[in-house]
Amino acid sequence: MHFRPAFNLRNVRTSVSFWSVSAAIVTGMIAPAAVAQAPVEDAVQEVIVTGTREKGRTKYDSLTPVDVISAKAVQDGASSELADNLAQVIPSLQVLKLPSSDGLQFIRPARLRGLGSDQTLVLINGKRFHRSAFLGQRGAQGADLNKISSLGIGRVEVLRDGASAQYGSDAIAGVINIQLDQRPGVAAYVQRSQYFEGDGETTRAGIKAGKTFDGGFVTAALEWADAAMTSRSHQRADALAYEAANPGVDLPDPVQHWGAPDTKNYNFTFNGALETGFGELYAFGTAAKGEGINDINWRIPSATSNASVYKPVLSFPGWDLKSVYPLGFTPREEAKYQDYQAVAGLRGGGEVFTWDLSASIGENETEFYLYNTINASMGPDSPFDFFLGTQTQAEVNLNADGVYRLDVGLSEPLNIAFGAERREETYTIGAGDAASYAVGAGAKDGLAVGSNGFPGFSDVQAGEWSQESYGAYVDVEGKVTPDWTWAAAVRYEDFDSFGDTTNTKLSTRYDFSPKFAARGSVSTGFRAPTPGQINSLSVSQGLDTVTLQVFTNGRLSPLNPIAVSKGAKPLEPEESDNLTMGFVWRTDMGLSGTIDLYQIDVNNRLGQSSSITLTQAEKNALVAQGYPAAASFTSVYWYTNDYDTRTKGIDVVTSYARTIWDGQLNLTLAYNTNKTLITGGSLTANPTTKRNFEEGLPRNNASFTGNFRKGPFEYQVRVRHYGSWTDSTGNSTGDIFQTFGVMNFVDASVLYDINTNLSLKVSVENLFDDYPEKALFQASRGIEYSRNAPYDTYGAQAYVRLNAKF
Repeated sequence: MHFRPAFNLRNVRTSVSFWSVSAAIVTGMIAPAAVAQAPVEDAVQEVIVTGTREKGRTKYDSLTPVDVISAKAVQDGASSELADNLAQVIPSLQVLKLPSSDGLQFIRPARLRGLGSDQTLVLINGKRFHRSAFLGQRGAQGADLNKISSLGIGRVEVLRDGASAQYGSDAIAGVINIQLDQRPGVAAYVQRSQYFEGDGETTRAGIKAGKTFDGGFVTAALEWADAAMTSRSHQRADALAYEAANPGVDLPDPVQHWGAPDTKNYNFTFNGALETGFGELYAFGTAAKGEGINDINWRIPSATSNASVYKPVLSFPGWDLKSVYPLGFTPREEAKYQDYQAVAGLRGGGEVFTWDLSASIGENETEFYLYNTINASMGPDSPFDFFLGTQTQAEVNLNADGVYRLDVGLSEPLNIAFGAERREETYTIGAGDAASYAVGAGAKDGLAVGSNGFPGFSDVQAGEWSQESYGAYVDVEGKVTPDWTWAAAVRYEDFDSFGDTTNTKLSTRYDFSPKFAARGSVSTGFRAPTPGQINSLSVSQGLDTVTLQVFTNGRLSPLNPIAVSKGAKPLEPEESDNLTMGFVWRTDMGLSGTIDLYQIDVNNRLGQSSSITLTQAEKNALVAQGYPAAASFTSVYWYTNDYDTRTKGIDVVTSYARTIWDGQLNLTLAYNTNKTLITGGSLTANPTTKRNFEEGLPRNNASFTGNFRKGPFEYQVRVRHYGSWTDSTGNSTGDIFQTFGVMNFVDASVLYDINTNLSLKVSVENLFDDYPEKALFQASRGIEYSRNAPYDTYGAQAYVRLNAKF
């Protein structure tokens, strides 16, 4: 049993093809005036529903910091991905591009306040959104925001405070609550964008329809996007050396592209409610389907440098892989996904008592494929394209919630919220083609087994694992005096995988005047280990930037007997202590803002164990267990509760609104400084890992947005600031570090209302075509810019968007 006390104190060059296609789109669209979305109004509904269960709270009188992001801000960016657009306006939210990074190039993590992607809880209309099936950096398995249509969003509320006592597991860094649109009418848009380098062409389109009627409403939105790959690459050092040593050989230049993948995706949302005689029946949901493909590491056609693939062996006399791939080969990885969530419920009540009963089901499934490669151990019998298998995350939630307003003689009734939840999450691995993991006859001669680049999931790796939990909470909020508000919450949860946990939260606020208030909270939190983290095994391959040799790493389940023999232990929940304190102010001249200081201590954090080199007997034992790729393991590791951290930071948000020059001026400045230090655990003894963790993200981030609306024109400028940060190669032979300096990007746009139904927007992101420093420490691999950059490294990007409403 775990019982925890309340607190332990990125030369402008335009592309003719881009502008000609864009002009054609605009010309073709204006005449019929039949589609696309008008600019979404700037006004954001002030009343918030995140972090409080008290009716009528706004972001200015909340007890904890809540950002409210308008639908317009969410849809402002060139990207088709929600997380990218949110990160442009929320400095404490970091979203990495991670090009050519196995699954991470398709399923990119969003991190709030520098913590893990699975340490921020994502809600839709206040209901928990399911996780992605993909286990990312350091095993993080968070929700994928990019599976949610931006067009279907009414607003986004971001609670920057620990909230496990209110919402349960994962809410350590905070909560992102996506409120789906309820507005009536028909709206649509079409958009075309491209980078100034001439690549990354992206076409987007969407349509949304909503209707209100007696006792209810219904809305639905559908978006489509098709994005071409980008590449910021140069020829690899080993490719140049191979051409020099083999006159007459002419390799492709480059042999491998580093950049964003080719992607195509569809996103859909619906939202509706109907008043009945016994309460309001409501339903909402999301659906997404898509695919992406990109290069991974090139394989040199050398029996000396790439012996495990290219060397001739006795098992296949007379056969040589050079007859198939004379210039080497660059495997191409593809991910195809489908994702959905559906929620239905009934709610009712009156002024004194309200209730809400709901059920939800969500699933994320990704299929992995690998093309233009080989299972070397099968020799001439190997296919060249492989289905690698599937990963699926499914979740079912049942919730019962109530709110009772109890009059106890204070300045207003106590708001007593209470509820219970049952949650079941199931993680499934489906096996790939047998050839993707087969041990062929050439294995005994040292040829690599499995599809080269990403061995498939074997039939033994395949399986289904579940975790069930029950939770109950009480959340009380009220005013001690007209100026002093307080809240307290406690939540108990029991998991069948590790036991139970109790978490608490205490918040308070004092209004010194109607224009100035102080607020603060202390809380405990937790993140439960997932079935995927506990049970799954995976194999990955990398490239040493010094030796340029491919190495194979295996990740074992911490329950695997080999791992247990090396010291692995069952996973336990991560636990946090959160402290937030700050001030809120407003003035009559249109200036308002908040400043919040925070400290988050996270103990027992999930990480990777040290890499272990196995003996041949241990490799053989893993092969005997059904893991054929283990025969070529360079090293293995497993997930473990490995270290403790302390994160300190300050969030500042200031806005100014004023009528000037017969127009409306809106200015917003958001700043975050954030520092995470490892305070305990095995990482403190590993200087390389410790530095990479503590310096891997900028400590200072800011976003300034200026918007001016006058007549049919709207002008906007945004400046994005990113502080310095450090990256490393992640080599098997030791890390090489490089520190990257400060980056500032300027985005600018002009929107013109053609008439009451149509508007046209032209925008450039990274207006001055700025690039960060080149990643010298990875140049041997052909990489121009670091894969781990916390910003886009592809240069300036322009887009034209036509909006319509009816």
